[in-house]
Amino acid sequence: MGIFDNMFDSGIDDSPVEGVDYVMSQQGYRIMTEFYLVKRGYCCSNGCKNCPYSPKAIKGNRKLRPEIENKYNI
Repeated sequence: MGIFDNMFDSGIDDSPVEGVDYVMSQQGYRIMTEFYLVKRGYCCSNGCKNCPYSPKAIKGNRKLRPEIENKYNI
């Protein structure tokens, strides 16, 4: 949980769900799923393993790869 997580309470529990939004690596890191990254709607530029955006790792990029658009009917 980050230091700003409770600063702006929306009243909706939108916390990431393990197995849906992320999986845990053997080292204990969260690996965000493609589904979560599409749902978030933009690239964070951290070079995520499952980044659905093209080009990859461009902060604020909202252009999904064509195969991702087809997969989620976007």
